Amino acid sequence: MGAQQLKPGDAPVRRAFGPVTRHELALYCGASGDHNPIHVDIDFARRSGFDDVFAHGMFIMARLGMALNDAFPADRIRAFGVRFVSITQVGAEITCEGVVTAVDETDGERRARLELTAKDQHGDVKLRGEAVVALDPAPAG
Repeated sequence: MGAQQLKPGDAPVRRAFGPVTRHELALYCGASGDHNPIHVDIDFARRSGFDDVFAHGMFIMARLGMALNDAFPADRIRAFGVRFVSITQVGAEITCEGVVTAVDETDGERRARLELTAKDQHGDVKLRGEAVVALDPAPAG
């Protein structure tokens, strides 16, 4: 089904990611500039009351953004935002999904509003979000 035929209830966004690794978290620290030791230093995490380090919320948001971009080209994404719900542990396998909640016309283009989630392999929600995407190509001009 093409984007132009989407209707409420359709689920055009779905992508599964392999386990979150310590290596990915270390790389993300460097790429993002977020060097909070809670994400890479197990001794620090344990002193802080956690069993282990855990993923940056924005790292999981990036995965959700990748899933959204798989379904819709970047030039059609009009809004994307999330609310962080729970901590994502090392080893979590994240599945990102998006369901159309409404289709309307705004600023001369058909747009869909999507409810987004990122869940681990146990069904625990890590992020909830929303996106607005243009369904029709932008008019030439």
